[in-house]
This record gives sequence, structure tokens and C-alpha cells, in this order.
Amino acid sequence: MHGGPQSLVSLASRKVPVTIHTLSPREIWDFDLTYAHTPTDRRVNMAVPASKRRKIEHESSEEDDGASFASFGESDSEADHEAEQDVDVDNANDLEGDVSDDGDEEEQATGRGSAPKQSRKAQNEDRPKSQKPVSASDGGALTAGSFKSNMFRLQVDELLQQIRPRRGKREESAEQALHALKRTIEGSAPRPACSVVEAERELLTSSKVTIPFPNPRPPKDAKYKLEYAKPANINVVGSFVLKTSSRTKETLDVDMSVTMPSSLFQDKDYLNYRYFYKRAYYLACIAAAVQQAHSGEYDLCMQSFRDDGLKPVLVIAPKESLGRGGDIKPAPNWRINVLPCVGADVFPADKLLPSRNCVRPAEHAGAEPTPSYNSSLRADMLMAQSLKLVHSAATTCDAFRDACMLGSTWLRQRGLGSSISAGGVGNFEWAALMALLLQGGGNNGKPILSERYSSYQLFKASLQVFAMKDMSKQAVIIGQAAGDVRAAATGLPMVWDGARSHNLLYKVQPWAYLQLRREARNTLEMLGDQLYDGFDATFILRLNNPLLCTDRVLELSVETVKDQRKLYDILKQGLGDRVNQLHFRLPSGQSWQLSAAAPEYASRGILQIGIVINPKTVDRTVDHGPTAENKTEANSFRKFWGEKAELRRFKDGSISESLVWASGEAGQSVLEQIVRFLIKRHVSEAAEAAASFMSDAFSPMLRPGVSNATFQPIVDAFKQLETDVKGLEDLPLSVRQIMPADAQLRYSSIQPPATVPNRHRPMPADVTIQFEGSARWPDELVAIQRTKIAFLLNISDKMREAVNGATTRIGLENRDHDILNQGFLEIVYDAGPAFRMRVHHDREQTLLERQLKDKSLAPSAKEAAAVGLATFKRNYLRTPGHTQAIAGLCSRYPALSATIRLTKKWFCSHLLAYHIPEEVVELMVARTFVQPWPWQAPSSVQTGFLRTLHWLSRWDWRAEPLIVDLSGSAELKQYDVQSIKTRFEAWRKLDPSMNRIVLFAASNIDTDGTTYTDGRPSRVIASRMTALAKAASAQIEELQLSLEPASLFSSPLDDYDFVLHLSAVAWGGNKRSSSKGRTAFKNLELASLDDTSSVGFDPAALFLDELQDLYGSAVLFFSGGAERPVIAGLWNPQTAPRSWKVNLAYSTVPVKAANAEGVQARINKDAILSEIARLGGDLIERVVA
Repeated sequence: MHGGPQSLVSLASRKVPVTIHTLSPREIWDFDLTYAHTPTDRRVNMAVPASKRRKIEHESSEEDDGASFASFGESDSEADHEAEQDVDVDNANDLEGDVSDDGDEEEQATGRGSAPKQSRKAQNEDRPKSQKPVSASDGGALTAGSFKSNMFRLQVDELLQQIRPRRGKREESAEQALHALKRTIEGSAPRPACSVVEAERELLTSSKVTIPFPNPRPPKDAKYKLEYAKPANINVVGSFVLKTSSRTKETLDVDMSVTMPSSLFQDKDYLNYRYFYKRAYYLACIAAAVQQAHSGEYDLCMQSFRDDGLKPVLVIAPKESLGRGGDIKPAPNWRINVLPCVGADVFPADKLLPSRNCVRPAEHAGAEPTPSYNSSLRADMLMAQSLKLVHSAATTCDAFRDACMLGSTWLRQRGLGSSISAGGVGNFEWAALMALLLQGGGNNGKPILSERYSSYQLFKASLQVFAMKDMSKQAVIIGQAAGDVRAAATGLPMVWDGARSHNLLYKVQPWAYLQLRREARNTLEMLGDQLYDGFDATFILRLNNPLLCTDRVLELSVETVKDQRKLYDILKQGLGDRVNQLHFRLPSGQSWQLSAAAPEYASRGILQIGIVINPKTVDRTVDHGPTAENKTEANSFRKFWGEKAELRRFKDGSISESLVWASGEAGQSVLEQIVRFLIKRHVSEAAEAAASFMSDAFSPMLRPGVSNATFQPIVDAFKQLETDVKGLEDLPLSVRQIMPADAQLRYSSIQPPATVPNRHRPMPADVTIQFEGSARWPDELVAIQRTKIAFLLNISDKMREAVNGATTRIGLENRDHDILNQGFLEIVYDAGPAFRMRVHHDREQTLLERQLKDKSLAPSAKEAAAVGLATFKRNYLRTPGHTQAIAGLCSRYPALSATIRLTKKWFCSHLLAYHIPEEVVELMVARTFVQPWPWQAPSSVQTGFLRTLHWLSRWDWRAEPLIVDLSGSAELKQYDVQSIKTRFEAWRKLDPSMNRIVLFAASNIDTDGTTYTDGRPSRVIASRMTALAKAASAQIEELQLSLEPASLFSSPLDDYDFVLHLSAVAWGGNKRSSSKGRTAFKNLELASLDDTSSVGFDPAALFLDELQDLYGSAVLFFSGGAERPVIAGLWNPQTAPRSWKVNLAYSTVPVKAANAEGVQARINKDAILSEIARLGGDLIERVVA
């Protein structure tokens, strides 16, 4: 019964298991019935509002959920004194703040036995007056902003409470190891000075430790000597001791700095890698001593520090141990990085400015500056100074540590970190930048940040610095700058710490800096959007999945690309305005054993390049270069493009260099052609041959294509219809307007319009016509319906006379409801487009509202009036406005139309199309574009579709309404949103079981929120929708670039009680076909195309409506439309055997139960299925039960 692509739900056979369990419709229904019969006062545990049940994805370590970071910080009484001193390991415990024991901490973490939270007012009163948080307008050179709402403030406070470092078993174990390692290193014997060759031989022979010299290796005949002596100082540095990093389940990193004595270095050792060679030897000696003393306790290896190939470090991690019962006890999840460094005064600071050259081969006397080399060495000299800088800021600013944790969380959720492969901006850079901005950086050297800011204000102001200041063009200088620092900032970002003569952002690559700025701008815009709760998107969601954040992905082998910066510049120049962003993801550095030689940094692995496209220019086939008169630029153009550049004369008479690319239909997209050409020309043929380019794999699933041009013929036909109708003479009333009210006219129908080839049976597009007001209209609803038919008849007759190539006929509807619209005019053009026109008369709404207020009417008449009013608003007010809004957005966002169609295809493939109105689906997708946070609006169908599923999997429709501003110009104001939310809460109180309103979907067009969801879908369907979206999101997260698009559109039919497989007749095909799938009789096919009576005829939909009317109380039907030609059913659990009674709503048979008294009525499933098969006739191919 499965067939086709692998099931979305059955994922066990895939290489990567998906841990999300998707409930079957039967399981969802059983739960739903339990929920419906649960007393109202107990349902709070089933559907707690999302704002009160945020699941914070920052959990404690596996060893101890109540654990905390060991505090190598300071107590309040010692803060001022310790700010001026180095933090020594032996004195670490003396610097502890007041920390509860593990039991108390666990109670605080879980919420059991803890005291109520202190109010914000009480917290502020406890602070010193000088440290009280201020609003954005108080002090500081940059406005920081305040919390956007009380709920947002509570969420931030709750997050901080969960991620603050706490002391636990893991931290205690790490502290014990720190003390033991300190004693071992201080007790290691000095080694006399020796040559490079002798040093390598001695360490390898005695300790089997290879010196991790960086590339290039030192010459064997080097004149300088390598020596080891007792360290001058050993400190614990970094976020562990400062408590500025958030608590996570990831490995706890502890940095231990070992200061090498200055006597080991000469004045010129900062040149030509000599410092780094001596540093590597010193590290190898430490490794040998630690290996000799603790090889049975710890695992030792080498690793490049933050992916800096010049600075290897010794990584120490605990081994597994045996418990009392002989069982293997897992090792604590921590590791210690031993970092050799040097004092701040060993080398002159002016010699290491970014504008200086410190790598001077003899044959290249005038070499270029070496800013990365200089800053890497300078960073080793400033370890203690950097610790004091951050420590001082944490002492003087109460909210500093919390702001650091917010920044740390924000960076981690976006895949940014201190290592070069993660962007070069992590916990340390964030904390140090804030510490510097508390000292200066503003106008006239004033501080940008105020010590009186709250943690959220510090966080937001820091984001504003990244977003507003382009540090790659103009350096941010804090303090006194020595030398030409501003000129050195060109191309790479620079935050210059004048007091310490150091560029804080020296590791940041240009692509990472652009990503950092873009993420900061997105976050600020999101936090400024009063209609959007940006807490989850700011701090909770992981945003580094390439399928969600980029449109195309290029993968290259690092072995074939040695210079990533050069490749970035080439791609940026060659792709031009076709792309909005290039994001490089470098492989992280590798670790190696002590006895092995240090590998070349990132010599193996995959370089992943994410591309965010410009949808308006990405498929351009002709590029115009410089004119022939501009010799310099033309020569540069030809040098860059080689044989691809050609001189052409264009229609306007201009002669210029140009590039011509093949259309994407030829096999490769234009973007892929350009990328492969650039790699082949500027990198190597081997790199191009091994390159893997992943384009939009979801777009080919849409036929005949993703372009809006597919709908242009029917849009043009609608304009022609307007012209034809308005041009009719002698109409009783003049036409005010003709409005589109159909998915085909808003570029969002899943099926292509009738003008597309191979579309045999055109579906008419609904339109409404409104005449100018007149007092001659009748004032009674039934008479109005008859008058509307008369108008349509008049239009039909006149169109037959005046318009060539159009066929018209009158259709009737709603025969059982005389106050509803009774007729429509069907207009079919010979070119293919078809329309159904209904008359819109304003007076109907007034009369229906009057009937609802009439207390003398019978309840049945009032109910009919309510249905009529809802239908009138939906057909004549909401849908035309919705159509215009969606059509406008599709013109603004090129990827929106295809994304809506693909999302509808997803709903159809999972048999939900019959229950989820297409307007609601359109609102879901439109939300991804008009409220794209935390990203920018999608540029491709793939990102738009996957982000929609991502949001759908997290949407708690029980507690959150769907609110979308379709205007794109902030037409929906804050008070409108509040009014919509109030209406939603009223519905939930009025209908707590959600028997009538389940999904609440509102927009600026429809503030009622129930126009399309009154009565459908049911809770079962909504739960099924969420379960499928969760399973899809889990698969996307697990497989990422290995994802098979077709797998998201398949779910098993085994979950249903019976399945009706429909034949081709149901979708406009013919019963008798040839073996090749074509119609056996061509004349019958041609006759069916010319038969206008079949226009709009959808036998499958009519059959499903009839089944719903007959068996809806006993069966829940599912259908996928033409996308999946089956109708599935679930027997209603309420049809279980019950005591016998007559006139049940479904067919039953009497059954005498063995353990029950009397006769029971059991649903006659066989008879019902037989009746369904008889009703379906040729529409049904087979029934599977």
C-alpha cells in the first residue's frame, strides 16, 4: 500500500534515525476524545499556553542536573582587590562567591522547594543606587532599548535562571584536575638549551612526544636554541573563571594559561615564527611531564587553539573509571586546554601592529603586512590583561555577566564561536567587546555602554554596535591608537583596544563578519517588531541549518582549495548581484596524538559554501561588462573571465564586453554554470571536478514550473473579462468593479491554470461583480437572489452578442437555501480560461444582520441567517481582499507563489487538503515571507517551504492565533493585534473543547480569524498536521543536505481503516486507455476538450462531499485531491458497540455479546463500504480495508 518515495513516518531504514514519533490519525483521535471528555479544570496540563511553557533548550550536564560552573571568580567583598591581581589556581576557591550545596542548587534548578522569585522592583531596590538599571534614554552614547513586553522580560529572566553557571560534580572534578596539573607542571624539571634537532630527538626518545611545530617547520640549522624552565605563572582564564558563559550540556572547556619565563626569549623572537617554535617546544615539555604523571587518569592530545594553526594546545580530558561494583563509570564531561603564553612586556607592542610585517624571508625584504600573525602573537601576550579587563567590567557592572550569557547564547544558536571555523566571534570576543564599550568607543571617547544598563539593554546595544558600525571600513578605536591603525582595518573588521594595542576581532573572516552583521540587524528588526514575539527566535532556535538559512550549497574538498579568502573574493566578484550573501563553513581543526606530527590546518574535510540568491537576477543569461572605450576595465574584465568574455553589439547600439550563459533548462542552472567556471579557471580543474553543487531540489516537484508566468495567461484573461463586461452597453446598472476571488488569480493554485498544456479540464476561476448602488433593488433576501440571476442572464445575453470567442451559461447553486446566492455566470474563453461570476450586493449583509437581531424569528431561521452572513462575508468581502493581498505579495516576493503551491502539495500528499482551507495554507506561507524572523524573507522555494514546515512544527494552535499582516506596510497596528488576540481568547473560553474553532487564522483583511476555519479543521486533523510537520522538521534537522525532498511528501496508508483508490475517471481521464497510457480513441479525447459542459466538473470532489453528507457521523474522510488520488477513512471511535437502539445515524447490525446483557448495535462496516463502492462506481478502482 505504500509505494513511491520512502515514508516520512517510517524512518527506521534510513542511515540517520529520526527520534520524533508521528502519531497515527487513530492515536490522535483516541487522545482527542480523551481530551474532549476531560473536565475543563484539568485540561490546563494538556494545553498550557506557549508563553507559560517555554522549553528552554539549555540543559544541565548529564552528571548533575543541578550542577553549576565552578566559580574561579570573586566575592563581592574581594572584587575591587582581585580586579588588580591575576587569578591563581591555588587561590581559586578563596575567590568563590556564595554558592549553595548541590542539593539546594538542584531544588532551584527544578523549581522544587525554591522560594518564589523576587520581583523586579525588589531586585532593583537591593542594588546600590548607582548600579540601578536605567531605561534607554538614561546615559550612554547609544540607546539600548528596554524590554518589548512584560512577557518578554519574564522569558529572559527565566532563561537566565536556567543558563547561569552553577557548581556541580563536573565542575568539582575539573577543579581537582586543575590543582593536580598545576602541581605537576610546576614540579617538572627544567631542560637545558639545545638545537631544534636535539630537542625533537630527546623528547621523542624519552617521552614519545613530537614537538607540534607549526608550518613552516623551523630549519634544522636554526641558530636559536630551545629551552624549558619553570613557568612564571599558571592561571585559569576564560569564561569558566569569569562565569560569563551559559551552562549547556556540551563539554565544559577550561582554559589554563601557563606563562613562559621571559628569559627564554630574545628580542627578535617575534619574527619569522621563532616565538611560536619556542612555544611549541615548551608545550611539548609540559605534555611530556603530564603524560608521565597522569597517563592513567587523563587522555592527552594536541589541538590547534581556536583553529589557529600557529598555536597548538594540550587538551586533557578524564578517562572512564570503574565503580564500586566493577561497572564502568562514565567520565565527567570536561576538558582542560593548556595554553602556553608570554608576558605582556616581552616584545614591544609597536612591533606587532597590524600594519607591520613580522615574517621576513631574506628574498622578500619588502613583504606585505602580517596582521593575523602579529595579532595571534599579541593575543598570547595579553591573556592576563584580557582576564583583568573582563573581570573589571563584571565588577563595576552588575548586569555584565548576564549580558555575556545572553550574547553567548545568541552566538551559539547561530553557529558562531571563537574558533576560526565558527566565525572567530565567541564568548570571549563578546565579553571583551562589551568591557571595552563600557570604557569608550563613542563620540569624543565616551563609553557607548552604561554601567547602569540592564542585561537586556547591554545585549541589545552590543548588537546595535555590530549592526550600525562597519568595522571593516572604519575601525572602532577604544583608547589611544598607536600608529596607522585605521588604514590597517581595510577589508577585515577591527576593534582596536588602544590600551593593549590589540585588534579584538583579528580572527574574523570577511564572510563571517558579514554574517555577524546580518544576524545582528535581523535580530534588532525582530526585537523592534511589536507584532512578533522574538524570544524563541533570538535565544532558543538553532539557526545554522544550511537548508533553512541558505538557498544553494557548494561543497569543495579543502585539499583542492588552499586559500579560502581568495576563493571568496573570486566568487564575490564573479557572482555579483546574483547573490546576496556567501557564507563559508570551514572544517574545524583536528586533534592528534602526542607522538604524531601536527597536521596541516584543515588539510582534510569539506568546505561548505552557502549561497543566498537574489531571485530577481539569479537566472539572468546575459551580463553586460565595461564598454569598449574603457580600456582599463575591459582588460581587467577579460583577464578575469578569460575566453568566456566576448565583445558584443547590443540593440541600443552600445558595444561592450559581455557574458552569455545557457538557460537553466539546459541541465545546469545559470548560477551553477558561473560557479563551476570560476572554480575551474581560478582554482583548478580538479577542484571543479570534485565540487558538489546542491540547487533547489524542491522546485522540480512543481509542474509546469515555479515561475509566476504560468499564471499570466489567466490574469490577462481576467483583465480581458473586465474590459468585455464593462464594455457591454445598455446594462441596467453600471459596473462598479469586478474582483478576483480565486487561487488561480492570486498565483497560488496547486494545479496550473487551464491554459497550460495537458490540462484537459479547466477549472473556472471565481470572480465577483458589483454594480453601482440603486434604490430599485428589492429589500428582501429571496428577491435579491432572483434579481441577481436576472442580472447574470442579461450579461450572458449581451456577451454572446458583443464578445467573440467566449461561451456563457448560467449555473445554479444552494438550491436548499433560498437566502444564499442562487446562481453564477460561467464564462469560457476559446483560449482556455474560464470564470464563474457572482453578483455582490451590499444590502444582503444589512438584511442578514437584521434577521440575526430579530428576536421573533425561529432558531432555525436565525441559524440560516448566521450561515448566510458568514458565507456572504467569506465570498464577497474576505476572499476578494485576500486574493488581491496574496497576488500583491507574490509580485513582491518571487518565491512566494511556488512556495504556496508546494506547501499545498504537501498538505494534499498527506491527505489533509479536504480539511485545511487553502486560504489558511496561504496565510501560513505568507507569514514566512512577511514575518521572516529570525531570517530575511526567503529567496527560493526550498527555504520558503522548509521554513514554513519549521514554523508549523512549533505552532501551538491551542494557545496561539495565526496573525499575518498581508499589507507588507505595517497596516496591522498594535491595537488591531490586541483586538484579534482578545477575540481568540474569547473563543477559547466560549469553546474550550475546540469543537468549533480549532485554528484561528487572522490577517489585516480578516480580523475575525474564523472566516475560513469555522467548523474545520477538527482537533484530530490539526493534531495530525502538527505531528507530520514535527516529523518533517526532525528529518530536515537530522539529514540536512542528505535530505530527499520526495520523502517529505509521503506518509503510509496503513494508519487508516480503509482506503479508496480512485481511477483516472475521477480526475478527468478516460476509463478506456491504451497500454501506453494514452486515450484509446483520439476522437473521444478531442470531443471532451471541446465540451464546455465539463468545465468545472470535479467528480472526485463531488463524490467526497456526498460521502461526507452520508457517512460523516461515522467516518472521518481524508483526501489528497489530484496530488494523491485516494480517499482514506477512519471509523469514528464513537461508533463502538453500544446498546441497541433504532434510528442511529449509521448502518448497524444487532450483536449478542457473550459477556453483556441484551443486544448491542455494531456498525456494519462491510455494508457501508459496499454502499460506498456502489456510489463511486467507475470512480473507484479498488477498495483496501
